[in-house]
Amino acid sequence: MSFFERYLTAWVLLCIVVGLVLGELAPQVFQTIGRMEVARVNLPIGLLIWLMIIPMLLKVDFGALGQVRRHWRGIGVTLFVNWAVKPFSMALLAWLFIRHLFAGWLPADQLDSYVAGLILLAAAPCTAMVFVWSRLTGGDPMFTLSQVALNDAIMVIAFAPIVGLLLGLSAIAVPWDTLLASVALYIVIPVLLAQTARRALLLRGEAAFHHAAIRLGRMSTAALLLTLVLLFAFQGPAIVQQPLVIALLAIPILIQVLFNSGLAYWLNRRLGEKHSIACPSALIGASNFFELAVAAAISLFGFQSGAALATVVGVLIEVPLMLLVVRIVNRSRGWYESSARVQANAL
Repeated sequence: MSFFERYLTAWVLLCIVVGLVLGELAPQVFQTIGRMEVARVNLPIGLLIWLMIIPMLLKVDFGALGQVRRHWRGIGVTLFVNWAVKPFSMALLAWLFIRHLFAGWLPADQLDSYVAGLILLAAAPCTAMVFVWSRLTGGDPMFTLSQVALNDAIMVIAFAPIVGLLLGLSAIAVPWDTLLASVALYIVIPVLLAQTARRALLLRGEAAFHHAAIRLGRMSTAALLLTLVLLFAFQGPAIVQQPLVIALLAIPILIQVLFNSGLAYWLNRRLGEKHSIACPSALIGASNFFELAVAAAISLFGFQSGAALATVVGVLIEVPLMLLVVRIVNRSRGWYESSARVQANAL
């Protein structure tokens, strides 16, 4: 794990402080940035989001889809948790906590926006950081790559319908034109650009590819941090007035991470999959493609929306939560492997 990845939470906290201070000192500058839009797409943020997403997608090898059949049970668990459980469980948690349990402590005019942000966060499976988490647990690298490639292929066609369905069920107006434009801008086009760049770099050799991937990864992290500074510069007044909002938004995200990772881990054990398969399967079910979620929230609801803030809270707690999941699956390896052998023999 790189220096930036290891201390991502600390960097996010620093960006919060810097953004809040700059928002207070130079509000007109950020208002000018906010007005730089074409068709509801903010140009500076759009550029930063491409710089975030494309290096992440550069690591995805769609050729790994051929490996899916080798561990079909683990892949089945991954797909079930990521697409049939995760978005819907988050929608339920958002309804329970945001609309009911915490409604009295949250701004009434932002409740729908917070729910939407949490749904966007859960509807985007992790693309890049899952490689880090998988490595920390001794996960099978080819399985990790194949499940990421398959998830990304599904995300191109499933992200918009699932988000639209859950927003509709939550009685939130669905701006379909903006949603579909977000999918094209932040999934389809970046995938095409990343895969084109990947092929061009690989023609220069594996060493050149890995060197470029490292450099682009640093650029991606810098773009993420700068985006967060801009977001918190816009969100400043609301956060200063109600700092409790961030803590309350973190609770359903925390529950969702632990529930989905635990479910995937248990299902793999029941099906007799190896620990090296169960770990990345559980980790991708717990983590999120937060770069995409932030981008979609900004496009659909704007900088100053509760949706944008909710997705940023996901960034804030991603690293400590995922390190907790890594610790749990590593410490339970002996228990898992003894149980998995029994299940495999019974099948």
